[in-house]
Amino acid sequence: MADTKREIERKYEATDDTRLPDLTRAAGVDRTVHRGLTELDAVYYDTADLRLAADGLTLRRRTGGADEGWHAKFPVAVGVRDEIHEPLSDAVPPPLAALLRSRVRRAAIDPVVRLLSSRDVHHLLAADGALLAEVSVDKVLAERLAGEGSGATVTWTEIEVELADDGDPAILDAVEKRLRKAGVRPAGSTSKLARALAETTPVREGERREPDAPRTAGDHVLAYVRKQISTIVRLDPAVRRGLPDSVHKMRVATRRLRSTFKTHRKLLDREVTDPLGAELKWLAAELGLDRDQEVLDERLGTRVETLPATLTLGPVRGRLRAWSAARRTGSRRRIVDVLDGKRYLDLLDALDALSADPPLRPAARKAPEKALPRAVLKDYEKLARRMDHALEHPPGPERDTAMHEARKAAKRARYAGEAARPALGGPAKRFAKRVKAVQTVLGDHQDSVVAREALRTLAIQSHAAGETAFTWGLLYGQEEAVAEARERELPEVWARASDPTLRADLKT
Repeated sequence: MADTKREIERKYEATDDTRLPDLTRAAGVDRTVHRGLTELDAVYYDTADLRLAADGLTLRRRTGGADEGWHAKFPVAVGVRDEIHEPLSDAVPPPLAALLRSRVRRAAIDPVVRLLSSRDVHHLLAADGALLAEVSVDKVLAERLAGEGSGATVTWTEIEVELADDGDPAILDAVEKRLRKAGVRPAGSTSKLARALAETTPVREGERREPDAPRTAGDHVLAYVRKQISTIVRLDPAVRRGLPDSVHKMRVATRRLRSTFKTHRKLLDREVTDPLGAELKWLAAELGLDRDQEVLDERLGTRVETLPATLTLGPVRGRLRAWSAARRTGSRRRIVDVLDGKRYLDLLDALDALSADPPLRPAARKAPEKALPRAVLKDYEKLARRMDHALEHPPGPERDTAMHEARKAAKRARYAGEAARPALGGPAKRFAKRVKAVQTVLGDHQDSVVAREALRTLAIQSHAAGETAFTWGLLYGQEEAVAEARERELPEVWARASDPTLRADLKT
């Protein structure tokens, strides 16, 4: 099992003449302990086109120091990365290769940079002896092993301040204050690898330029499409690691992408997007196998926990656990198998191909303020028809089904508004916000429908086992009340979303 560590650090520029200031004057630091000099030899791996570096990821094999071995680092926020460690071996460990698969696909991973570092380590301790942070002065020699700058070398010195495990980030601010007073400034690169690549890559005039800002309707739609593709790829390692909410977020990205293909059929060639939409639907279904059960478990579990003990009759919690376990598909393993499969990798390749060579139709050249409102309003009209259909039904199964269909239309209209927001600004933002409120009410109603069916099943199972079904019936009644409340709330929420001024604003 790989070891995972949350790395929180800051880097600073230094020279061979730089000396650390007295860091015991930093708030919270009682004393410093010099831990000596360590020699580190790290080889960084990437694809020939540096896909990992492009996304801020690093994969290295390092000898020397207390944690020698293989390390993969994934950015979490500025100055924060998750470092996953595997023991030293000759080849890339399979667990790390799997975490990088959505970026690497079928490409080879080879050495691209070697870093030799002489690390002078100092520990900052609190009054009780607890480690607060580790400060290192690193003298680095970088050699480019592959690519245009192959054979080039560069040297530099930097200071690295890494927060201790479970440490208070305030100590980093205190240390930085002392370093700045001593004339030390933050580093310009986020990592040693980034600096090594930047300083060993030949720069040709005109080669580096900022991408053009979106101008046409097609530009804006493609920007949204590429954002969703990037989200799917970025979340792949998090799903494999079982990080909270990662499956849900990845599933939402697939839905947003598929919805965008449908909304903008006049801008994107359906011969290309329809097959991709079908594959995205497949991926969302695979991701949803246990996600839906997880949501249901949380809802029912919360209901049970909030009941008074006097109303919890029989082995309610045990039956709920057994029922849930029986419905689980072992999806954690199944999802990883899907992500390792050829069908998924082919989908990612196809999405990359679409991004690189967009299947734009002539209408994509239109101004965004002309084409995008039409697409958003078309999705709104579909939602309005479904809402009218849902509201005209009396409470019951037919209305439940109609409200569920309206919910799906609300999602699509909301995503259309979100995609148009960079081009249309406030009107698209307000539209998406109002439609999201409708989606939320419809979603809670649908969740209550699903929960009632589950509670009915649990009641039947309890009765068949000779247990009282009282508690399940009580919870069923609570869910009925939730559904009725959402149905009463819906007309007012829909009235706000269907305000004609919202649609008029989109056109102006």
